[in-house]
Amino acid sequence: MDKTNVMRILDQKKVRYTAYSIGDNSQMTGTQVADVLKKPADEVFKTLVTVGKSGANYVFVVPIDSELDLKKAAKAVGEKSIEMIKSRELLPLTGYIHGGCSPIGMKKFFTTTVDQSAADKNTICFSAGKVGFQVEIVPGDLNKVIRFRYADISVKTNK
Repeated sequence: MDKTNVMRILDQKKVRYTAYSIGDNSQMTGTQVADVLKKPADEVFKTLVTVGKSGANYVFVVPIDSELDLKKAAKAVGEKSIEMIKSRELLPLTGYIHGGCSPIGMKKFFTTTVDQSAADKNTICFSAGKVGFQVEIVPGDLNKVIRFRYADISVKTNK
């Protein structure tokens, strides 16, 4: 398997991880990705990029069986409101495309908040920075690579 930048960064920081290559998952739902990984949906996370009323960008990492609660997320980062950035803005801003966005290895560091549910997990999976690639790490090891905080930022979906 080819290594992604995320995997190289994890190697550099000596963070243990398991890498998965699941093929082109761009048409899969998050739950389908979890099924392919043979992981519970609440252990597989998606990375979302937002913009606050102030114009600052923020990164949120939430379980794939949940949605980002914009009000909770805004409160977590001290903004009056936030909204998702447009898909076309993702690549120039982060260096990632939709479906391959990872909290690790963005062009620039943005304030990052991980849903508090991750803190209770033995491991979590998220994009390895390329469509079809995932990494699984111990949540506490993420702080060896990026600065982040935990907060209650999601709401379960009924999917």
